[in-house]
Amino acid sequence: MDDFFFTNCKDDEAIKDKGNKSWTRYRLDLMTEAAKDLIVGPAKAVNPKVKVIVKYPNWYEHFAGMGFNLETEPKIFDGIYTGTETRDAVTSAQHLQPYLGYNIIRYFENIAPGRNGGGWVDPFASNYSDRYAEQLWITLFAKAKEQTLFDFRSITRPLAATDRAAWQGQHTSFDFDEMMQPQNYNGGAPVKPTTIARVAGYTFEKVDKFLGELGNPVGIKSYKPYHSLGEDFLQNYLGMIGLPMNMEPEFPAADSIILLTEEAKFDDKIVDKIKKQLTDGKTVVITSGLLHSIQDKLNDIVELRYTDRKAIVQDYTAGTFHLIHADKSILIPQIQYITNDSWEIVSGISGDNGFPVLHDAAYSKGHLYVLTIPDNFSDLYNLPAEALNKIRQVLCAQLNVQIEGPSKISLYVYDNNTFIVESFLDTETIVKAVTPQSFNTITDINSGDIIKGEIRKPGFSYIEKNSAEKDVYTFTIKPHSFRVFKMQ
Repeated sequence: MDDFFFTNCKDDEAIKDKGNKSWTRYRLDLMTEAAKDLIVGPAKAVNPKVKVIVKYPNWYEHFAGMGFNLETEPKIFDGIYTGTETRDAVTSAQHLQPYLGYNIIRYFENIAPGRNGGGWVDPFASNYSDRYAEQLWITLFAKAKEQTLFDFRSITRPLAATDRAAWQGQHTSFDFDEMMQPQNYNGGAPVKPTTIARVAGYTFEKVDKFLGELGNPVGIKSYKPYHSLGEDFLQNYLGMIGLPMNMEPEFPAADSIILLTEEAKFDDKIVDKIKKQLTDGKTVVITSGLLHSIQDKLNDIVELRYTDRKAIVQDYTAGTFHLIHADKSILIPQIQYITNDSWEIVSGISGDNGFPVLHDAAYSKGHLYVLTIPDNFSDLYNLPAEALNKIRQVLCAQLNVQIEGPSKISLYVYDNNTFIVESFLDTETIVKAVTPQSFNTITDINSGDIIKGEIRKPGFSYIEKNSAEKDVYTFTIKPHSFRVFKMQ
């Protein structure tokens, strides 16, 4: 394992004990020993019935560099707990995307099934009440068993006029004016809410109405080996463009479609595993970052090269012969390929030239797709809806539902034919849900509204020509709001 972090160490004995280990591996082993010998062991010796829980913070990508060992520690402790706070992605120093609050719960649940106690959220750097509420309900969308509000001092902060966001007054999922209505807590006189604690209470009351209707979360399996690094936190950006993520620490060989980011290079056998998926007739989607790391080992599958060249693109083609113009330009790496050995599905256009954004190579009975990731991950949000829809069509093919529309719309899917669509946009937005024809209506669980599907015949594009007819449902979502649906 490469050592990506450096530590100043003045302890000669520590250096001697380190031997030939990298600093990362040394820290991981040291923290494992500390968990057993300094925390859990002494606690159990005093009280064998004591339950010791380890609470992990939200920056899971960098755990190895600080000694957190997700491979060994969850087996040592009686349970784990999850930091799901994301705050404001722009102004807070970590710049974590809102979707992380869902993704990290699912990832930790896959690491310690049934022993992930819940999500931990604080209201710091939320900028407005909606952002605090979003963190709370996203944690619960992931089916966290409970929610911890940190801390008493912060949730007793007085509410202020600045807590009311600019898009309020449209009956959004978090309705500030409704939240501020006087409450009768103890059978006495109604009391007007005065602290941010009411934001949490109001949010839980809203979500409690439908949480019991949801099944177990499902999504696109994305393999993150233990202690791996590469394209940090990328799955959360992908979640923000409507791809339901389900990160796993073990290779998800059983799934018909899997996503591999640069993190997968930490698995020495990753190329063999990719080949096995493809020869079994399955689909593997790799990112440009992973291609860059393993391209010399893929030559017998496809000849692709991540070059040193970049392209600034603002126009796209997505299975049709007309240009789609985006609002902003983005910077992407240029992927080089051999014509007819593989083919572009979505192309980024600059001048009279184009470059792969989503690329497909057939191998044996399967397909290897390459998803080009912009240098700035948040530029994924600047891809036009038509390009995003093609990406969703490929990656969501094994799910019962996918969405169509702009970025910053997230999809949460459950195994009982329910799903949630959430908007992080500041304006009301039209969204479409696409399902197999085994369903013909979707019902809004909260309002009872029934939306009928319209039949869509297969298109003539490369990835549509052999697909079945679909049902398409069109609806609107208010700013920073969600809708919960049942497919029937």
